[in-house]
Amino acid sequence: MDNTRVYRMTFASVYPHYMAKAEKKGRTKTEVDEIIFWLTGYDAEALQEHINKKTDFEQFFTQAPQINPNVEDIEDPLMQRVRYLDKLIDELAKGKSTKKILRR
Repeated sequence: MDNTRVYRMTFASVYPHYMAKAEKKGRTKTEVDEIIFWLTGYDAEALQEHINKKTDFEQFFTQAPQINPNVEDIEDPLMQRVRYLDKLIDELAKGKSTKKILRR
């Protein structure tokens, strides 16, 4: 599957859609931004800079200071397990065999 089109989309063009989706469910811009900050390590100033520069998704994530915290650093045990599952599914989606994923 060719994802080039998605990678070339500007973050600024998609950001309003994230807002609309969240607001439709009664959530706020602050909450959306908090999730983006957590996922990428950006702060409000850096996020706004990427929006203003119309950075594409590839650069937005490539330049991110810190993608997601390490699972080991998540204090909530349940959230840590959720992230472990996410990471395992990500490995599967990347084409790794279950034997390698499960370290057998």
